[in-house]
Amino acid sequence: MASAPPLETSAFVGHPPLPSYEEAMVSNPQYPSMPHAPGDMKTSVPQDPAQAYSPMYPSPPQQGQPVTTPVVSVQTVYVQPGMKFGSFPVQAHCPVCTRNVITRLEYTSGALAWLSCAGLTIFGCFYGCCLIPFCVDSLKDVTHHCPNCSSVLGVYKRL
Repeated sequence: MASAPPLETSAFVGHPPLPSYEEAMVSNPQYPSMPHAPGDMKTSVPQDPAQAYSPMYPSPPQQGQPVTTPVVSVQTVYVQPGMKFGSFPVQAHCPVCTRNVITRLEYTSGALAWLSCAGLTIFGCFYGCCLIPFCVDSLKDVTHHCPNCSSVLGVYKRL
């Protein structure tokens, strides 16, 4: 079984070599050393009294200063990820009238109805029988409309 090649500890191209842990702590300590041992933490007093207390919240305004409150605006965004329109009404959000609605369907003759008509004609269904696909809603394309403002929300094409 093959193993990974050994990690090269040499410096990366264009960068100086990384220092060891001891070299890094001696030459550039990140944290100042503690003035007291951890056991004395309960009785230790900070050296600078100004650093002893830093309030989490700003102090209340003094008299004579106007009180300003920040203005917060809330905007609700409706996201319809992967909304699939089909041959049945769906609940959708209309971007025109900004309402959640159940769509109104409108059927129109599409490619599947025309191909069915042509197929019936080829197989000998003359004299009006070839027009049956234009009367069957399950062979037509479906357009989903908003019932309030009649804007088009989506289209389902059969073919």
